Amino acid sequence: MVFSGIPFLYYFLPLTLLLYFAAPRKLKNAVLLIMSLVFYGWGEPKYLIFMVLSILQGYIFGLLIEKHQNTGRSRLYLTASVMLSLGMLCYCKYADFFIANFNAVTGLSLPLLKIALPIGISFYTFQILSYAVDVYRGSAKAQRSFVNLAAYIAMFPQLIAGPIVRYTDIADSLDHREHTAAGCAYGVRRFVLGLGKKVLIANTLGELCSIFRAAEEKSVLFFWLYAVAYTLHVYFDFSGYSDMAIGLGRIFGFRFMENFNYPYISGSITEFWRRWHISLGSWFRDYLYIPLGGNRVPKWRWYLNIFIVWMSTGLWHGAAWNFAIWGLMFAVLLVMEKQWLLKPLERAGFVKHIYVMLIVILSFVVFDAANIADGLHSIAAMFGGGGYPLVSAEALYYLRSYGLVMIIGVIGSTPIMAKTAKAVSEHSTGGRIMSLLEPVFLALMLIVCTAYLVDGSFNPFLYFRF
Repeated sequence: MVFSGIPFLYYFLPLTLLLYFAAPRKLKNAVLLIMSLVFYGWGEPKYLIFMVLSILQGYIFGLLIEKHQNTGRSRLYLTASVMLSLGMLCYCKYADFFIANFNAVTGLSLPLLKIALPIGISFYTFQILSYAVDVYRGSAKAQRSFVNLAAYIAMFPQLIAGPIVRYTDIADSLDHREHTAAGCAYGVRRFVLGLGKKVLIANTLGELCSIFRAAEEKSVLFFWLYAVAYTLHVYFDFSGYSDMAIGLGRIFGFRFMENFNYPYISGSITEFWRRWHISLGSWFRDYLYIPLGGNRVPKWRWYLNIFIVWMSTGLWHGAAWNFAIWGLMFAVLLVMEKQWLLKPLERAGFVKHIYVMLIVILSFVVFDAANIADGLHSIAAMFGGGGYPLVSAEALYYLRSYGLVMIIGVIGSTPIMAKTAKAVSEHSTGGRIMSLLEPVFLALMLIVCTAYLVDGSFNPFLYFRF
């Protein structure tokens, strides 16, 4: 089940809200947990066992870590919890990757396990890891209620697409949270806007990318059209789901952190990664980069720390070498910026934005590639390699067909619309008009999104690899 689907929008969500708000305060977390398990097990109930076992070990070891705080046993229990969490993740997500590479190096033919990846396992594994580490550090108290901890980890708004919510951010809200009309209104607004980003923009541009992959008549223009469309598709898909998660969280009384902050307006790759998938970047910083020593080590070790973090970031996104290369590419660029480029970029004016977007577009071509060779071939074709014509009739046709959506996507990926709406709302007359028109706009957007979904429009789920 996904947020941008009819079963979720018109069956699961209304029923969940009815049961949740009808339940007494003491049972709200139990209702949230039960419905989250239904949500996760909707398509493949057998994968619930992985999540339930992960939650159970996190709960038990959290209590043991706190009970033996500041002793060798505490570190032992933390290590056991981390190994179990990572072991389950590696088994489900990376076993075949390791076997395939072992076969390639040794010439053996060990059979692949062909394990189907449980959706969202990377997200909930990271939440359990951060919970265990925070209890060990003393920055969080171990949760005594299994239901409360399980509700936090399995909470369906952020379970399969993030943001990665840390236990310390919502620990108090698990026991004490307020449900207000204003909070619910904000949540509904945020959810519908995220749904619109996903269904109307991300899905439409994703359709263009699928057309390109299947096309026989390609050209340099078509490769660029695909690359830009995919870059916008990824942003609106990720940020749209984050918006929906944040909105749903607010309806249930939780405040999730912002996950995207207009990354495509960045003036450096360093700034880009402060604005893109913020919860993931901050997680790797606090639970891997800083424990490795961060930048408070000799320079060679600092470089190594950056490369370890970004190799891990790449492989987190998928078990393939193109993801590892994608991560290492950003590691190289970040080191170069920190050492030499940041100050020149500050004086580069608009050129710095061109530099960032060129790097980002090329990086997402590698990200989306079936393998490294395919990614390099596409990048070469974008710059005239491969013998493709500059323009083709097919590329021009799809440019005309999808050009308007791409323009809307470009504008929507900047704060222009948000700033304009804020400026209008701060004016007394404009504020009154917007307060009247906003419900109408949101209702129309929901109707249009529903029409797209009922029509069976292209609606991919980008998070299967996570």
